[in-house]
Amino acid sequence: MTDSKIISGVSVSHSLATIDQLEAAADGSQQEMVSQLLAYPGVDESFVVKTCNRVEAYVVTENPVDGETALVELFGHLPADIVDDLDHEESLEHLLRVAAGLESQVLGEDQILGQVRDAYEEAQQVGGLGPLLDDAVTKAIRVGERARTETAINEGVVSLASAAVRLASEKRGLDDATAVVVGAGEMGELAANRLAGHVDELILVNRTLSRAESIADELDGPTDIESHDISEVAETFARGDVVISATGSSEWIVDPETLEAVGDTFVVDITRPRDIPPAADEFGHLTVYDLDRLEAVTEKTRQMRRGAAKHVEAIVDEEFDRLLNQYKRKRADQVISAMYEGAERIKARELEETFEKLDLDAESEAVISSMADTLVSQLLASPTNSLRDAAENDDWTTIHTALRLFNPHLDEEADGEGLFEGIEPEQLPDSVTDMESAPAVDNTDD
Repeated sequence: MTDSKIISGVSVSHSLATIDQLEAAADGSQQEMVSQLLAYPGVDESFVVKTCNRVEAYVVTENPVDGETALVELFGHLPADIVDDLDHEESLEHLLRVAAGLESQVLGEDQILGQVRDAYEEAQQVGGLGPLLDDAVTKAIRVGERARTETAINEGVVSLASAAVRLASEKRGLDDATAVVVGAGEMGELAANRLAGHVDELILVNRTLSRAESIADELDGPTDIESHDISEVAETFARGDVVISATGSSEWIVDPETLEAVGDTFVVDITRPRDIPPAADEFGHLTVYDLDRLEAVTEKTRQMRRGAAKHVEAIVDEEFDRLLNQYKRKRADQVISAMYEGAERIKARELEETFEKLDLDAESEAVISSMADTLVSQLLASPTNSLRDAAENDDWTTIHTALRLFNPHLDEEADGEGLFEGIEPEQLPDSVTDMESAPAVDNTDD
C-alpha cells in the first residue's frame, strides 16, 4: 500500500561539496545508481539526478530505516558535512526547487530542467519509478516549466561564462568557429556547456585532464570536442578563433610572446587576477575583453532574476501544497476503494439470495439490481467525500474511525472477510493517535 510508504533523499551539491567530492559522489551512471538502490532490501522505488554540480538520490520504502540504510551505503564514503539528508516532505520540496532552478549555481538556469527530464526517463527504463516518485518528479518538471514560462527567472545572462559566450557570439560569431575553454571549474564548465552545439570544434584545457574529459563526456550536440592538459595551452590557444579563459591562476597562463604569434583571436578573460597578460590588449590581431567589461552586464540580470525568484518561490509553495494534497487524496481513495469493494460484495451476495427466493423475470431482476446500485452509491457518497476531506486536512483519526465503523459491522458474515480486507489501521500514517485513543463508538440498539 502506498499510503504507508515514504520518500528519503540525499543531496550532494555545489553548495557544500568541492568538484572532487562531487566526482567521488557520482560513482556510476544514473541508471546504475538507480538499479543499485533498488537492490537494497525494502527499497521499492528510486530516482537519481547526477550533474556536474549535484548528485541526488531518492528512495521509497515502508520503513524509513531501510531508506536511510540504502542511502548511507551509497553515500557513506563521503564526508558527513557535505551530505544533506532529506525526509519525506523535504525531499518533495527540494525536487521542486531543483527543477525550478532555485538551487542552481546560476539562479534559474535552464539546463537543470532538461537534466531532471533525462533522469526521469532513465529511471523509468530500469523500473525505478512507482506511484510516489513518478508523481513527485512529474510535479517537479511541471514546476520547472511554470517557473520558466510565467517568470523572468531564466532571462538574460547572469553568469560571467554565459555573458562571455554571448559576447563572443554577438561580436565575433560562433558559426564555423573553433572555441577553446581554458579551465574546467564552475565558469569553464558553464562556458563549455554554452558553446557545445554552437561551434564546429571545442577544445577543453585544464590542469587536471580527467576533469576536462569528464565535462567533455557530458556535453551533447554535433560539436567535435577535445580535451588537453594545461601544458598544451599555447598550442591550443593558437588553434582557437574564440578563447574563454577561466582558470583562476595566480599567474598568466600564456606569455606575451606566445600571444604575439597567434592569429586573429577573440579572447574573453573572466578571471581576477587576469589569465591573459595586459600586453595582449595592445596586439591588433587580438580582441580582448576582461572581467570589468562583463560584470556590469551580469549584475543587471542577477537583480532581475532575484526579483523573479520570489514569484518562483510562490509557485513552488503552491505546487508543493497541491502535491501533498494529491498524495493525501490517493491515501483516502485506497480506503474508499476498499469500502466500495466490500459494499459490492455485500450487494452481490444479497441480490443472489433474493433472486433465489423470488421467481422474477429478467426485467424485474434488472430493476432490483439497479436499485441496489443506487442505494450503494447514495449511501457511500457522503462517507467518500468525508474521507477525502479528512485526508486533505490530515485528519487521520477520521480515517481510523471509518475502519472501525465499517470493517466489523458491514460485512461480518461474509466468510470472515472484512470490508477493509488487506488494509489494517496500523498501515495508515502513524502521525495520528492510535485507534485505541479515538472516541468510542456506541453500537448498542436504541
